Amino acid sequence: MDFTVPAALTAYLDELDTFIEQEIKPLEQADDNIRFFDHRREWARTDFDNDGLPRPEWEALMDQAKRLADEAGHYRFSLPEEYGGKNGSHLWMAVIREHLAAKGLGLHNDLQTEHSIVANLPLVLVFRDFGSQEQREEFIPGVLNGTRRITFGLTEPKHGSDATFMETVAKRETRDGRPGWLINGEKMWTTGMHTASHCALFVRTSGKDGDAKGITTILVPADAEGVVIEEYLWTFNMPTDHPRVSFTNVWVPESAVLGEVDEGLMVAQHFVHENRIRQAASSLGAADFCIRESVAYARERKPFGQELARNQAIQFPLVELATQVEMLRLLIRKTAWEMDQLPKPEIAKQLSDKVAMCNYWANRLCCEAADRAMQVHGAMGYSRHTPFEHIYRHHRRYRITEGSEEIQMRKAAAFLFGYAGPNRRRD
Repeated sequence: MDFTVPAALTAYLDELDTFIEQEIKPLEQADDNIRFFDHRREWARTDFDNDGLPRPEWEALMDQAKRLADEAGHYRFSLPEEYGGKNGSHLWMAVIREHLAAKGLGLHNDLQTEHSIVANLPLVLVFRDFGSQEQREEFIPGVLNGTRRITFGLTEPKHGSDATFMETVAKRETRDGRPGWLINGEKMWTTGMHTASHCALFVRTSGKDGDAKGITTILVPADAEGVVIEEYLWTFNMPTDHPRVSFTNVWVPESAVLGEVDEGLMVAQHFVHENRIRQAASSLGAADFCIRESVAYARERKPFGQELARNQAIQFPLVELATQVEMLRLLIRKTAWEMDQLPKPEIAKQLSDKVAMCNYWANRLCCEAADRAMQVHGAMGYSRHTPFEHIYRHHRRYRITEGSEEIQMRKAAAFLFGYAGPNRRRD
């Protein structure tokens, strides 16, 4: 067994570091852009007088960084070559995401907004695999150049993890000789709706509550008549772009359906494993950052005339966290490597439990590491002059989104006890 990171990957990490130093860091320092990352970050990013939305100048700065990364050939790394990417594997993406997060806060990688110079871009592959020819021609280049921004309408006010109990419905209706769908319902946490061109809306078109079949994905224009942003939900980590949106007698043509009618959950589940393993790697990197910063501070700080690091009360909790980082890194990279050995449909059948383990444990570990970093740094750790409270507030979200940690544990349990997976018991 060889646990060495491939030389080509190490060289690419060096290339990314050089790009960050030469292109991204100067932009981060220009025009007081550092305000988006220092103790002023929450106020600089958040327009508190406009529903708590991200400030336009903050979003413009991230777009500028993305353009630089795209011009340098990094932004689309994970995509196939036909879309300007480099066929980035799951293993490479996991190592890259950990590496970028381990650098701490910065314009190169801002997890609060899912921004990175090496992007995820799962919607491109969704349109490749489920879109009609017309949808592929419109949305793939649109997603890549920013003219099409698509939010995700799955969660509802009364339904979150129980997504098959869906009250938003669509019924067939023909208008002016054109077949289409009439939609009524409400969604929560439709992140990015303030700048979206479309909402990928999940609606029930047949079946009954709890049925996986009968849910359809429909691309609803954000400015369609009957689409109303009811409120923006303020969160633990601001700014917020997570609204509750109502859809009242919204009509769209048949061509707005993405994928097959009644098979919409296949769209929702299409990129879940890629997202979760990469999110786990990012949380791992952020946890590692918190630990390393705490160790450095404990060596520098000298209360009562000796290094804070001499105290076992400081040493032992950090040793435990560092041990977990080392173990989790191996599991994440092994799982990512195994994902690379399987065709996409087999990943869900063979590795869902391992992906779930990586995801829920990494998100929890990051919160524990950030909390411990606050404690080690004392009052300064609690202040906004260190990044730990920001890291904690953001990564606490990951223990709920992308499938709560309870849902992840339930998936792992299903494989462990033989209710699902390759060792499923016939009884």
